[in-house]
Amino acid sequence: MKTVTLDVRSPADAMGDFVRAWKTGKSQKSARISFATPELLWQVLTAKRWELLKALCGAGPVSIREAARRVGRDVKAVHGDITALLNAGVLGRAEGGGIVFPFDAVKVEFLLQAA
Repeated sequence: MKTVTLDVRSPADAMGDFVRAWKTGKSQKSARISFATPELLWQVLTAKRWELLKALCGAGPVSIREAARRVGRDVKAVHGDITALLNAGVLGRAEGGGIVFPFDAVKVEFLLQAA
């Protein structure tokens, strides 16, 4: 199963992990997309976008119109959500056109602790 982890880490921590993996040649078992703050994660991953990811999970390449049909929403609104998810690196563009969520599972990981 191909999993993506969405987490909250500072850019320095994310870059440090990348550099360590590059130097050792060890790749991570799953993809990871990091956000600098929990607020940024929730700004990108709204309830409507989460619903969209659930509909696209494991579906392969689909058109924006097909994605809108699957979630029962307006094409223009879904287009805006897809653009935001593409910009965040959560979705990708398919070779033959359309968009793709190339994962079978999503894990969201962050820690809330006292200041």
